[in-house]
Amino acid sequence: MKILVTGGCGFIGSNFIKMLLKETDYEIVNLDLLTYAGNPENLKDIADNKRYAFVKGDIAIKKDVEKAMNGIDTVFHFAAESHVDNSINDSDPFIKTNVYGTKTLLDVAREKNIERFVHVSTDEVYGSVETGKSTERDILEPRNPYSASKAASDLLALSYANTYEMDIVVTRSSNNYGPYQYPEKVIPLFVTNLMEGKKVPLYGTGENIRDWLYVEDNCRGILCAGEKGKKGEIYNVDGGNELSNIELTKRILKAMGKGNEMIEHVEDRKGHDLRYSLNSSKLESLGWKPEKNFEEGLKETVDWYKNNKAWWKPLKGEKMSFVIKSNLVLDAHPTDATVGVKPLKGNK
Repeated sequence: MKILVTGGCGFIGSNFIKMLLKETDYEIVNLDLLTYAGNPENLKDIADNKRYAFVKGDIAIKKDVEKAMNGIDTVFHFAAESHVDNSINDSDPFIKTNVYGTKTLLDVAREKNIERFVHVSTDEVYGSVETGKSTERDILEPRNPYSASKAASDLLALSYANTYEMDIVVTRSSNNYGPYQYPEKVIPLFVTNLMEGKKVPLYGTGENIRDWLYVEDNCRGILCAGEKGKKGEIYNVDGGNELSNIELTKRILKAMGKGNEMIEHVEDRKGHDLRYSLNSSKLESLGWKPEKNFEEGLKETVDWYKNNKAWWKPLKGEKMSFVIKSNLVLDAHPTDATVGVKPLKGNK
């Protein structure tokens, strides 16, 4: 089987490609525009693999997609703008990439009779959940431009399944963490800040709650849905590790041997959702379950950043896309920001 992975140089996409090369015999084509979060260094160690090919291109440009999709059996669509604060400042690139880019991929997939199209999405489309857990049948209530653009792309993909009878599956996963995550996201940001002797900027009081899913568990969940999922269905992917941001921060501080004096409370994000939580029993019925407990996963992640300064230090220099006080991303969304908007300059 030959697979197209969009956004494969991003955090989750690169981990997904490495997993496929290690655990399957699939051939893989990676389509990525290589903007700030699409880092070719993520796949440097497999660049010469005979089952892997890279195509630089934009998912919103049809000729780029046509080139990448030649001879493909299945598409795993990761590429997206996922920087929430950037979406609040300017939503245009999010509509272009997440909506129009997805439409372009779907149109070409339809023309080429692609066997299956797996659209990777986020728990944010359900909106803030005060109690209980979101199921795949819940109403979508996105509350920021990023999540609204992802909800639109979800519905567009599902409409193609219905209207054109395409074989499409949608996955929605909770906050990811692990190796190769761009250091604008909360865990790598906090870990690398502490390594540099800097404080960690925490939104508001830190009461917002997120579920944490180790990236390899998400990759296996997405593959499970792609291989076993039913046409036209949605599958939630949940880590079962709900933590408030303040509790997450304290665990990172403990793992780094630091105290609470390293916390710097900053102004909260506009429209900051209080809680996300998913019910993933539907995917679990296909044989998937998360394997990495949070303590083990956090330790492995911290160790990876300690051992890979050469990877993240350049990214925290001129390419970093956040401003500590007002433009910080605390959510690690299950799509990779590999196409579109350039990073903001901001203050150091």
